Amino acid sequence: MESPPLLRLLWTLLLLRADLSEGVTITSTDQTMITKAQGERVTLPCVFTLSQQDEGQLDIEWIILQPNDEQTVIMYHRDKVYDEYKTAGRVAFVNPNPASGDATIDILNLKPTDAGTYQCKVRNPPSVQTQRIQLTVLVKPTKTKCYVEGSQEIGTDVTLKCNSEEGSPIISYYWKKATGTEELPATSISNTGTGDLLMKNASQIYSGIYKCTSSNRVGTDECSLELNVTPPVNKAGRIAGAIIGTLLGLLLLAFFIFCCFKKQREKKYEKEVHHDIREDVPPPKSRASTARSYIGSNRSSLGSMSPSNMDGYAKTQYNKVPSEEFERAPVQTPNFQPPKVAAPNLSRMGAIPVMIPAQSKDGSIV
Repeated sequence: MESPPLLRLLWTLLLLRADLSEGVTITSTDQTMITKAQGERVTLPCVFTLSQQDEGQLDIEWIILQPNDEQTVIMYHRDKVYDEYKTAGRVAFVNPNPASGDATIDILNLKPTDAGTYQCKVRNPPSVQTQRIQLTVLVKPTKTKCYVEGSQEIGTDVTLKCNSEEGSPIISYYWKKATGTEELPATSISNTGTGDLLMKNASQIYSGIYKCTSSNRVGTDECSLELNVTPPVNKAGRIAGAIIGTLLGLLLLAFFIFCCFKKQREKKYEKEVHHDIREDVPPPKSRASTARSYIGSNRSSLGSMSPSNMDGYAKTQYNKVPSEEFERAPVQTPNFQPPKVAAPNLSRMGAIPVMIPAQSKDGSIV
């Protein structure tokens, strides 16, 4: 006799309930992907139920799956927790007694290397259940800098730059004016991907403070700058000033070189003149002493003569003292010689013989 369809359906449900009641069942399957920022804390859920038929030892293990390997994060075995693994000191069970049905863990102070696929494995022989969660660790935008590229003159195209040195992609950049109407100029073009803000044909009303905000999925950062659009500068005057300055510098350099060359020539001339004087000019003291010796000898000779013998010398004035010119210059009448007197006559007149030193042609004493 064939059973009615209703009885068969009830029997199937009873068998399915019996199968579900046997072994471990993980119930926290809502979150499979979690994204957090660097330095934050993340909670990875793993809630389960046990069957009355399971009488084995309960084991709980969290592992991180790598492309070619897997590493244990934390483990509960034989009523004891083991957490001295990759994230030592930063991971712990939320429930001090995971055997009660809650194997959820917390990971503190997240790092980019903590990103990966985490698996919770609950084993109560003969039953084993697993659950996987994908964790993404992003870095907030930091060290964001704003600056102006190009000239800030009226009529030119001005570009405002914004860039974050650190931060996980994708980073978006947004510009806004922080003063005045707080609206960007009508001619501005913003690129959220590169952080550039181009303002064509700038005018003075574009001047003000601009702020840039960089953001990704986990955080934001800001920077600001002041734009000052000024009238154009006289470029011709600048160029002329530069040329004049260059010419003045060259002239000063040429004058310095000329002075050095002139001074060097003067030193060389002084050395040559000094060398000629030392070799060619006789010492002046020799001439003066020679002239004095000659005059003294003549006076001695005249003093030894008698009045009768001095008639020939009446016209010659020997009583005058020689001048300085006579001392400096040699005697111009070297041919003059006094009259000779015999030696016996000189002795009778009381004359004293005097030795006259010999002289060379130039007046030097030999």
